[in-house]
Amino acid sequence: MNDKDKAHQRRVRRSRAKIAQLGVVYLSVHRTLKHIYAQVFSGKGAEVLASASSVEAELRNKKVGPGKLKVAEAVGELVAERAKAKGITRIAFDRSGYKYHGRVKALAEAARANGLIC
Repeated sequence: MNDKDKAHQRRVRRSRAKIAQLGVVYLSVHRTLKHIYAQVFSGKGAEVLASASSVEAELRNKKVGPGKLKVAEAVGELVAERAKAKGITRIAFDRSGYKYHGRVKALAEAARANGLIC
């Protein structure tokens, strides 16, 4: 494991430890070069309460628009709708060690715009 990976793992551990200490419901983001995934976990992290991703047929058939930012926004909207349907409005945002810009930022802002309080 190189230094960059170690630094990323350190950021992930630090943020998840704080979320676990608080015991709050949280929205976790994972991104790859092509896709983005979002999951809402219970306070202990044992249960997935809502999820959305860019690989779902619902989003692929929707023709969201060109660019990965638009897809990330659509995933954020979808996960917010699914979380609100379960009665979840307050969450902590776990960016999984990624910088808060680009697709991660677009997903978070779209989730906030659709009723989630981060």
